[in-house]
Amino acid sequence: MRKKVTKNTLINMKKKGEKIAALTAYDYLSAKILDNAGIDLILVGDSLGMVVLGYDNTIPVTVEEVIHHLKAVSRAKPKALVVGDLPFMSYQASVEDAVRNAGRLVKEGGAESVKLEGGERYVPVIEAIVQASIPVVGHLGLTPQSLYQFGGYKVQGKDEESAERLFKDALSLEKAGCFAIVLECIPWQLAKRITEGVSIPTIGIGAGPYCDGQVLVMNDMLGVYENQLPKFVKTYDEIGERMKKAFESYIKDVKEGKFPTFDNSYSVEE
Repeated sequence: MRKKVTKNTLINMKKKGEKIAALTAYDYLSAKILDNAGIDLILVGDSLGMVVLGYDNTIPVTVEEVIHHLKAVSRAKPKALVVGDLPFMSYQASVEDAVRNAGRLVKEGGAESVKLEGGERYVPVIEAIVQASIPVVGHLGLTPQSLYQFGGYKVQGKDEESAERLFKDALSLEKAGCFAIVLECIPWQLAKRITEGVSIPTIGIGAGPYCDGQVLVMNDMLGVYENQLPKFVKTYDEIGERMKKAFESYIKDVKEGKFPTFDNSYSVEE
């Protein structure tokens, strides 16, 4: 039987050179299937705002919405480590807000750790959450909650100055107590340097092959998406298209009276 994955499991995986596989999930059944497949980490990301709730970006997502989906995922009792995203403005205003909301994700949602975006400026926030006995995953590079500041979804760390800043941010997050760092949309050379420069695992999304692990949005890699996917996504199936065909077949059967048949019906003795 598979052992429960903890933050220490992931740290030891890095030491052994064993890659970490992570995916998002937002509901009970998906979490069950992911866990049965052997996933190491399940992220209940604020990406739920776009792929589940229909928002244009992650910014409108609330703490309550993350908790709602965390509850569903945690009911699956996965062996994988469950990480919950702290959404926009749940930790930026004050350290007190950050600790309170991180605690809600754990206490109410069942998260086993939390993830937040940002570099050195959030060190006091990270330290306070860790002091509250809540494990923290950092997130550097393209941080979607900073969409308006970046002026869109753009690769980060492409010039020497910004690359050096991101490297220093990674060191700061490790020192502050993060047990892992997500690296999103940065050049693979920088991701490699950061991965080699910290003792905690790096989990890449659009950051090349040298990270200690990889994460994708489950819907994207399954081919269940609405808009064009970014370059870093590998689609492993076209389930969205297969779903559409199944729905079309059902509609056709109903319209033509082919469903239900007596095989799909109950009867009573005459």
